Amino acid sequence: MATPGAPLVAPVPLVWRLVTVVEVVDETPHARTLALDVPDWPGHVAGQHLDVRLTAEDGYVAERSYSIASAPEDARVALTVERIDDGEVSPYLAGELVVGDQFEVRGPVGGHFTWRAQDGGPLLLVAGGSGLVPLMAMVRHRAARASGAATELLVSSREREAVLYRDELERLASAEDGLNVVYTLTRSRPAGWSGYARRVDAPMLAEVGPAASASPRVFVCGPTPFVEAVADALVSLGHAAENVHTERFGPTGG
Repeated sequence: MATPGAPLVAPVPLVWRLVTVVEVVDETPHARTLALDVPDWPGHVAGQHLDVRLTAEDGYVAERSYSIASAPEDARVALTVERIDDGEVSPYLAGELVVGDQFEVRGPVGGHFTWRAQDGGPLLLVAGGSGLVPLMAMVRHRAARASGAATELLVSSREREAVLYRDELERLASAEDGLNVVYTLTRSRPAGWSGYARRVDAPMLAEVGPAASASPRVFVCGPTPFVEAVADALVSLGHAAENVHTERFGPTGG
């Protein structure tokens, strides 16, 4: 069920498409981005995801869902996959797969966790770990459309080395066009670290802003406990529940 007040996304026929990997980019020691050539791609909205299907030589099939990292304006569809060592799908996608390899995808999927530049702002984006992926699609879409929507992006990570897209985020934030990126590192910090050093809580959200009185569009993505804690904190700060859109993931085996 779509969250009340969320932008509506027209459904597209969900068919499996054979895609080809055209580029592989290592984002962190445990995550990589796959740029895909998707034939007859119907287009997507920032925040949507894809179903991925892998079929082994013996016929065994494994399926997982992954958020789309690329902006709708990009010619290629990008997925960023964090490797789960005992998983069925992510070790292959994030470790073994090379340019030229093929697999199947279905999508785009999802309608409640989406943002278009014409929806405007202000925006508050809160990411836990790889929950940054669909929010990055929104940030990239914002840049591609030269949107001036005031946007606060709060990224929570165990350590600096685990933050996805670090260089790109710094470049986008340096444009001084209304995007502000804030980090909190929960496990270890580099020498001289001046950012937050704890889990996301209500005081941190209040400091990062925007305030509930500004009625921002809020998007929160990450592991289920993270998302639930952040959503509860936002409501405690006065944010209307219908303005808080959440996407969560749990231990699915990767």
